[in-house]
Amino acid sequence: MHAPDLYPMWHLMAYRGPRRGEACGLLDAEVRLDRRELTINQQIATHGYTAVRKKPKSRAGNRDLALDAETVRVLAAYRARRAQWRLAAGEAWPDTGLFFVRPDGRPWHPCGVTQRFRRLVRQAGLPPTRLHDLRHSAATIALAAGVDIKVVSEQLGHSTTTLTRDTYQSVTRAMHHDAADAVAEKIRQRRPRTA
Repeated sequence: MHAPDLYPMWHLMAYRGPRRGEACGLLDAEVRLDRRELTINQQIATHGYTAVRKKPKSRAGNRDLALDAETVRVLAAYRARRAQWRLAAGEAWPDTGLFFVRPDGRPWHPCGVTQRFRRLVRQAGLPPTRLHDLRHSAATIALAAGVDIKVVSEQLGHSTTTLTRDTYQSVTRAMHHDAADAVAEKIRQRRPRTA
């Protein structure tokens, strides 16, 4: 896949799990790369095909996200590239206040982000993968890595851990193997020792 203008947004979605509208609506002033964090406090939602800025889905949707070093690197490189776009555009650059923008400075339409992702997945010959699957994967990988479900729930902007567990925790093949090994180990420990 080659989409240097959208890759940073998709990277953030895959690593930290914001919703599509939250990534599209991320404010530049809320991205603090020096502190390795950002704040989600708005989204760009669609009503029909009309894009509208609004508050996140729920009160829990207003949240801070900690960033890993790789994501900080990707977002810093994107910010530098965006500065070059702005310089080239001069007075024509619109001041949207958004972090992720198109190369001409205009906001990304959430449906356009999804359509572009779908097209690139198809061109790459990958199995059908939805843009929302990046969010799903972020949650699943975090849970598989042993991150507490409460932390993952807050990362995703869920009001309870129930939604996180029931909706986003996929059972991976590695989890099945880990479960099989854990059961076998428990049985081995309880088996009476023979002489």
